Amino acid sequence: MTDEERTVERDVRELGADLGSVVRRHTSDAAFDAVEDVRTGSIDYRRGDADSRAPVRERLAGLDPETTRTVARAFATYFELVNVAEERQRVRAVRQGRTAGTLGDGLDETADALASVDRETAERVLADVRVVPTFTAHPTEARRKTVKAKLRRVSETLADLDERRLTDDEAAALDGGLGAEVASLWATRQVRSRRPTPSDEARDVRWYLEGTLFDVLDDTYDALTDAVAEAHPDLDVPSVLEFRSWAGSDRDGNPHVTPDVTAETLDAQRAAVLDRYDDALRDVASAASHEASRLDHTDVFEERAAAERAAVPAVADRLDEEYPEEPYRRFVNLLRARVDRVDDLRPGGFDDAADLESALATLDSDLRANEYESVADEAVEPLRRRVETFGFSLAALDLRDHRENHTETVAAVLDREGVDYHALSETERVDLLTESVVDESVGTLDPDGLGETPARVCDRFAALADWHAEYGEEAIDTYCISMTEEPSHVLEVLYLADLAGVVSLPDHCGLDVVPLLETASALSNARSIFETLTDNEAYGAALDVRGGVQEVMLGYSDSNKENGPLAASWDLHRNARRLAEVADDVGVELRLFHGRGGSISRGGGPMNEALLALPTETATGEVKFTEQGESIAEKYANPDVAERELEQMLDAQVRARLRNLTGDAPDVRDEWVDAMDAAGEAARTAYRDLLDTEGFVSFFETVTPIAVIEDLNMGSRPASRSGERTVEDLRAIPWVFSWTQCRAILPGWYSVASGLDAFLDDGGDVETLREMYESWPFFRTTVDHVALSLARTDLEIVDEYAELADEDLRERFLPRIRAEHDRAVELVRSVTGRERLLRREWLDETLDRRNPYVDPLNLLQADLLSRENRTDAEERALRLTVKGIAAGMKNTG
Repeated sequence: MTDEERTVERDVRELGADLGSVVRRHTSDAAFDAVEDVRTGSIDYRRGDADSRAPVRERLAGLDPETTRTVARAFATYFELVNVAEERQRVRAVRQGRTAGTLGDGLDETADALASVDRETAERVLADVRVVPTFTAHPTEARRKTVKAKLRRVSETLADLDERRLTDDEAAALDGGLGAEVASLWATRQVRSRRPTPSDEARDVRWYLEGTLFDVLDDTYDALTDAVAEAHPDLDVPSVLEFRSWAGSDRDGNPHVTPDVTAETLDAQRAAVLDRYDDALRDVASAASHEASRLDHTDVFEERAAAERAAVPAVADRLDEEYPEEPYRRFVNLLRARVDRVDDLRPGGFDDAADLESALATLDSDLRANEYESVADEAVEPLRRRVETFGFSLAALDLRDHRENHTETVAAVLDREGVDYHALSETERVDLLTESVVDESVGTLDPDGLGETPARVCDRFAALADWHAEYGEEAIDTYCISMTEEPSHVLEVLYLADLAGVVSLPDHCGLDVVPLLETASALSNARSIFETLTDNEAYGAALDVRGGVQEVMLGYSDSNKENGPLAASWDLHRNARRLAEVADDVGVELRLFHGRGGSISRGGGPMNEALLALPTETATGEVKFTEQGESIAEKYANPDVAERELEQMLDAQVRARLRNLTGDAPDVRDEWVDAMDAAGEAARTAYRDLLDTEGFVSFFETVTPIAVIEDLNMGSRPASRSGERTVEDLRAIPWVFSWTQCRAILPGWYSVASGLDAFLDDGGDVETLREMYESWPFFRTTVDHVALSLARTDLEIVDEYAELADEDLRERFLPRIRAEHDRAVELVRSVTGRERLLRREWLDETLDRRNPYVDPLNLLQADLLSRENRTDAEERALRLTVKGIAAGMKNTG
């Protein structure tokens, strides 16, 4: 056995050597030499051993098309392997931290926080807290599913090498297997040959839910239960996790998401979770092989067993013969039979997941009554938790569409009734919609004779009633409205749901209607929207039926694209606080849904820090947020990482809720708020000035690979809303993706310096900013996010791309960009007191490890973009550079 400790450096070195061997064997000597020359030349420049990048640039420019493609493929594959090695290092750190008790930002802190309050307060906090990750199908995952599967096997092999005690022969066999996996990865097509369909995307999300989260849920609850017991022994842990999805149901901007796709998704998710329950029940049956003579059943168990027998009598008779002396095994197999019938026409299936959970709870109690607590703890309780969390839907779906489509549909439906909806004022629209919902419905969902959009929307609402009947309301009970601007946009969805029979007030409302506030005008108008809706007779009744909870979604991506990073962050923070105040004023409970992207520029970043940085007033207990693209793989592909992510989220939300209840929130001084008001507005002005400067769109089109990105087969949704190339029309994902590719990352930092300088020029001082960074979680998180974007920006690389633009555009924009960047770096260092930009040393190490290998891909991409007539091989190489840079930068959009 080898005594050398495995480290990320060793893993990277060995994987790199395997890749080099594969390139040498399966390509030409010339191609291998080109890869090595570019690699060593780039390292030399980064180390200071070379005066310029000219040798690397010239070597790349002189390659023939096929060798160019090989070089791009080699560096792209290298980053796929590096990402696996770094994931393994994170697992290593988590395992070591658990052993030493030094993890931080986890359930140890939860225990300390709960121990600081009385039992009653701790119990209330746990009852309130609910963390709801919501998986989306936004097109930011650049890897094929086949590639991800191969990388998963590489990860598993590294885990075996790291965690198992191996003989020399066993270690050698695993090393050989690792080399074979790298060879197979090299031989696999890296870029998709077709766009994924919405069904493909739903299948991808389902893979993480059933393949990772279903299994790690038990460990997460075990860890939380231990933390709670440390603070307050015997305090029960309620359900605190829920998973939802947009994949297969998000229609906004994606014409391919049809009712058939949504129905297929609901059916596939149900089938997947039922299969997992069947497997789990088989394990429970094996564990519950107790002999009847050793048991003394409770009356409750006897009654429930009789009810289960009555549900499937023929199965019960067969089980009597198979297990005559094993009552628990008979009971569990009756549950299996009923689970098997949930999704078919045979009678006896469970009506809902709550019924299955109740049966498991009965079994759990009877085991404990017979002093078999260990069997209940290890076999039954984990499954009961899973049923409680995943239900019969695996993850409930949210519907979403753009408000313009609802308005068009309502107008078309009412036009058949002689009403000109478009001619009505906002007040008249609200009155008409309210009267129809509360009194007598006006119109029908009959799609005949309607235009394409109204017919499609009518079909969706009609299908919603069918889905509720077949899958249960809990499977698809939320409707999100993009670009909500007025109260009528919310009432339009309530009206259409009423026509579908999904809403029947005052007794029933099968839908949470969720306005998505994305624009500055919508956010500033939030109080008016909220007050109008809660005072409205129809909507007020719907809120009452739904438990008095109003969900509001905040859009980070478009807000950032419209206003810039500093202004958007402050707008969202300030308006979240205002929403909480309005909700309190009107007597409803606010549930915020944070529409965060994967990248920092779209609201991404560590979720635990983000939750603790939210306004304390918004910590009502339940919090919902999107998980997107490659961030899903980064967080949830590996079970150890997934458990750690869930624990950090739970810890943050428990502590945030405690601060809300106890009033122990960070003191936010008025002068800090004034500082952000001044800085945010100045930053917005500077950002808009850049975007609105004549020629900026041309500059953007020229110096970024946006045209390539729009043609990539990354997702089923189009890159722009109308197919036009404008900043306003372009979706936030390709906007950020493009700037990330050329290493500018403007959406993450541009205008921040202008904003902070405006505060300083108006009498503010750096010491105030330092106090804000030290004591205000919102400001600290904002600055740290800006610092990360700045650290990942490389203006020398940006210059390479700028050469693609004409001289006038370069002179118009490059000096502004460079000046803003340099001043932002200076300010971040001054505010944080750090010489280097980043707070975490390991992030610096990661960037230092990656930069020499990303650089060649950037140089190659810029060179390929400069060629007017690219060969097929060069086109494929260009697409590979996009994929490779995305892997190297560890995000797309």
